[in-house]
Amino acid sequence: MSKEYVFGIVKNAIMEVLPDVNPEMITIEKALKDLGANSIDRMEVVTMSMEELGLKIPLMSFAQVSNIEGLVDVLVEHSLNTQNN
Repeated sequence: MSKEYVFGIVKNAIMEVLPDVNPEMITIEKALKDLGANSIDRMEVVTMSMEELGLKIPLMSFAQVSNIEGLVDVLVEHSLNTQNN
């Protein structure tokens, strides 16, 4: 899966979890916290994105993620590992 494709999935999840956020504000450099997401919102975005991509990733894999790009990178990395197995 491409990074752009996964970012689209994550962006859709963010728009669903945080409907008041202007979609133009959702850029790959932003942190979910900067968009007003609390810890529950952030986990919901992660869970929704994994479900949409058909991935099962331990939540601890996201512990060091600081922005949307980090989230996308973890999802892409695990999707590649899944495809190679």
